[in-house]
Amino acid sequence: MRHSGGVHQSEWDDLKTAAVEVMARAYAPYSGYPVGAAARVDDGRLVVGCNVENAAYGVVLCAECGVVSQLHATGGGRLTHFVCVNGDGDVIMPCGRCRQLLFEHGGRDLLLWTVSGIKPMSEVLPDAFGPEDLADFAGEGTQ
Repeated sequence: MRHSGGVHQSEWDDLKTAAVEVMARAYAPYSGYPVGAAARVDDGRLVVGCNVENAAYGVVLCAECGVVSQLHATGGGRLTHFVCVNGDGDVIMPCGRCRQLLFEHGGRDLLLWTVSGIKPMSEVLPDAFGPEDLADFAGEGTQ
């Protein structure tokens, strides 16, 4: 894989295994499309999440939301490596909303196992809008 980020393939495989395991606990009665996600944190922790659907479709919680929630519930930090899978265990891409969520909590250097190999978030979500953009704007308003 192109950008391994100093991580051996076996470590990526372990991350994918964790995503597949949590995917089995997804609640997807409406779409029938379970998703699992797993990530490494900068302190070495593993965080996972699965999608949780709702009869009011617009309030579905994506698997990536679960990852970020567990990140903060277990002490915070920054995501460093991420993968998500579908019900067949195939690697899938996070949706646009979740790419933004992952960018917020992992930054441009977060590595994602994508459908086309390992890529940094800077390639998955180029020219992303982030916290520094808000800081720059806030700074302009005070001058």
